[in-house]
Amino acid sequence: MAIRTPVIAGNWKMNTDVVSGLELAREILEQSDGITGVEKIVCPPFVALAGISELLGGSSVHVGAQNVSANENGAYTGEISTSMLEGLVSHVIVGHSERRALYNETSADVAAKAAAVVSAGLIPILCVGEALEIRQAGNAISFVADQLESSLAGYTAWESLIVAYEPVWAIGTGEAATSEQAQEMTAVCREVIRKLAPNAADSVRVLYGGSVNSGNIDELLEQPDIDGALVGGASLKADEFSKLITAAGSA
Repeated sequence: MAIRTPVIAGNWKMNTDVVSGLELAREILEQSDGITGVEKIVCPPFVALAGISELLGGSSVHVGAQNVSANENGAYTGEISTSMLEGLVSHVIVGHSERRALYNETSADVAAKAAAVVSAGLIPILCVGEALEIRQAGNAISFVADQLESSLAGYTAWESLIVAYEPVWAIGTGEAATSEQAQEMTAVCREVIRKLAPNAADSVRVLYGGSVNSGNIDELLEQPDIDGALVGGASLKADEFSKLITAAGSA
């Protein structure tokens, strides 16, 4: 079985401004730069990408974008293309549940964005996850499997992919999935990848996201199919985020 380097990625969402974002990135760098055995990523708002990319350039902390357009350029007011991200980021989040729910992004949209990200030489962090009513109806496994397979339609760059399972009901609620629930669903994601690309299933990193913190990270990382975390609120506190990085580096 392939050895998978764990990933701790912070999604700052619509938080921080240019000044506070730089300070947060500086604190994360100071507290975590020496920690090895883990891939570290921060995903600030677009307005802070240039400054934070310059600050973190050459360090062990990578920079990612929170979203991208599938279009290269043109009359798409307010959108950001992969060419605009060139030299600023190494990773791009695509298909986050908030994008799917609030901005009506379909899995076909996500597949197109993932293809654009890979074509630009960047790594997509592709998100999937079910809402509470889907889980309560007993349909979580089939829903996530279908969502991931549709979001990976036509995908071939398996060496450049991170998948993040984020149950919608656990995002920002303080209610994380149990380690058993998280393991079950990340294993589902890995089986979808095995179906699409058998040789890649054991090397693609699959993360868990949803109210991850220093109190539950160790138990999550103990699960065989969980290779790290996509973190929201805890990534806005340098001390807490660095604890997650330390835990992953020691896992």
